[in-house]
Amino acid sequence: PILMYHYISIPPEDADVYRTDLSVSPDNFRAQMQYLADNGHTPIDFYTLSRAITNHEQLPPKPVLLTFDDGYLDNYENAYPILREFGFTATFFIPTEFIDTNRAGYMTWPMIEEMAANGYRFEPHSRSHPDLRERDNDYLIWEILGPQETLAYHIGYTPRYFAYPSGRYDDNVLAMMAHLDFWGAVTTYAAAEQGFNNRYEWPRLRIRYNTPLGEFADLVNLILPWEE
Repeated sequence: PILMYHYISIPPEDADVYRTDLSVSPDNFRAQMQYLADNGHTPIDFYTLSRAITNHEQLPPKPVLLTFDDGYLDNYENAYPILREFGFTATFFIPTEFIDTNRAGYMTWPMIEEMAANGYRFEPHSRSHPDLRERDNDYLIWEILGPQETLAYHIGYTPRYFAYPSGRYDDNVLAMMAHLDFWGAVTTYAAAEQGFNNRYEWPRLRIRYNTPLGEFADLVNLILPWEE
């Protein structure tokens, strides 16, 4: 399973339904990580997943991928310390323009560099988080290759995975993923099958504000309600 998080914080009182739904409180996040630790689940990164798919390398017991979209400040302030406490790796998808412009509520490059130095993975989530559908190739290169190169400058290696902004993409975007030699990309579709043939459309399981621990346990154990 690839789990999808956004905010790790309590929504403000004036939060709209979207901000609320995309939030997981630090207490709930800690409880979820405790569940993984107590039940033998091992967080891995996408590079490990790709090696398992292409080279048939053995995965650790009960592997799970933890992903965080958008680069919010609370990922550094709240998620990062909890992940380190448990010794868990994770992947953060970053819209690099938000970091370049020091947008309020988002991480900074020194934060990202610190986390990368401690083994956390950072991958592009486009440059400015637009809808990538029905765009020409120059635009896609600007929004896909550009942030890949920006991240490489800050983290010391070329990131090879991508998260589509708001989960939106089309055939031209998929072709650009292959043209730019990305090794995989994630969607917002809810499923849990990863392979080589769907490497540019890997699904994820969204963790929501109101996801109870029992439902979280079902998701990481791949007891999926739509398959029952």
